[in-house]
Amino acid sequence: MGKTNMIFVDPGTKVNGLYYCRFILEKGLLPGIQARCRQHKWTYQQDGALAHTARNTTDYLKKEKIDFIEPDTWLPNSPVLNP
Repeated sequence: MGKTNMIFVDPGTKVNGLYYCRFILEKGLLPGIQARCRQHKWTYQQDGALAHTARNTTDYLKKEKIDFIEPDTWLPNSPVLNP
């Protein structure tokens, strides 16, 4: 279905869960994914970065009804899931 636009973070910016939700997900990444996928089902996959596993990030994704793999069910460094 294509790629999303790149999202740039200014050098020196601390990307915590709040920044990640407001500026990466809400204003950039999710609108791009939703525009590309439209009615197709998709699942959002993250890694173990602190901003990805932060409580406010998982709460935000749940509130927005985004299907995602929760941090406690993701298999870190799995060669099957991370080729």
